[in-house]
Amino acid sequence: MQRRDFVAAAALAGLAPAWAQAGYPARPVRMVVPFPPGGPTDVMGRTAAKALGERLGQPCVVENKAGAGGNIGTDAVAKAAPDGYTIGLSAISSLAIAPHLYRNVPFSVERDFAPVSLVGTTPCALVVHPGAPFTDLAGLVAYAKAHPGQLSYATSGVGTSNHLAAELLQSAAGIRLTSVPYKGSSQIVPDLLAGTVPMSMESSLATTLQHVKAGKLRAIAVTSPQRAKALPHVPTVAESGYPGFEVETWFGLVAPSATPPAIVAWLAEAWAAGAKASEVQSAFDAISGNLRTTTPAQFATFIRAESQRWGELIRRLGLQAD
Repeated sequence: MQRRDFVAAAALAGLAPAWAQAGYPARPVRMVVPFPPGGPTDVMGRTAAKALGERLGQPCVVENKAGAGGNIGTDAVAKAAPDGYTIGLSAISSLAIAPHLYRNVPFSVERDFAPVSLVGTTPCALVVHPGAPFTDLAGLVAYAKAHPGQLSYATSGVGTSNHLAAELLQSAAGIRLTSVPYKGSSQIVPDLLAGTVPMSMESSLATTLQHVKAGKLRAIAVTSPQRAKALPHVPTVAESGYPGFEVETWFGLVAPSATPPAIVAWLAEAWAAGAKASEVQSAFDAISGNLRTTTPAQFATFIRAESQRWGELIRRLGLQAD
């Protein structure tokens, strides 16, 4: 449904908001993606931007503003004019983890943002080198218990979603692993393929999927509540003996906090409509992502629950980053 059709239908139903009469949007909308171009998050952002633009009747232009685990781009959205022309695709790292992990975060999630909608999730995947002395999660746990602290795993850094997923797994299984922090998957994958590090808790299955399918790496579990469509033979952690275990990296649209509620609601409705397109689903499938849509209120509740969950874990582990 195009913007003019949506507004006309809303008017007939007596639901046309005030901003529709003011002609919003009258110019392109900027979507800040706080990660580099080319990765799974960028694909998700560009797909969402295209779908939104088609419904808004104006281009939705992606601006990549990477750095500090997504905090730089997210902060740019917080400080933008609250007029509906700047939105951001932020993530679990900035909206639920960073406020508890860093001493000086330049924004307040509750004060500075108007949640719009959840956009997508990706499962973390436990991926091992074929030479590892285990082939499933039960074998990993048995090996780790027999060799406490000797089994290392790669993460994208202290306090990242894949690091915290691995910490939750250690707590659930009663094992002790050694974290080896990297600056990102681009550095992890070569070492994983070479066997320099025996395993990794990857925050996006897409980063290692081609190597898993080629037999160069082995995926032994995913952390999502259901199996990944791209690897239906790989069990979830919950299926592997840890009921209720669930961790997903998630991404969602936010706007500056003073953005008019009617515009925030329209953006959420536009994404919900756009997400139904087959090409949007195909793009998410290609990065092993799961499409999500919510109302602004539902997304706000989700962010608060996730912040509480990860905040408690970070405090329990005594994690702190500069």
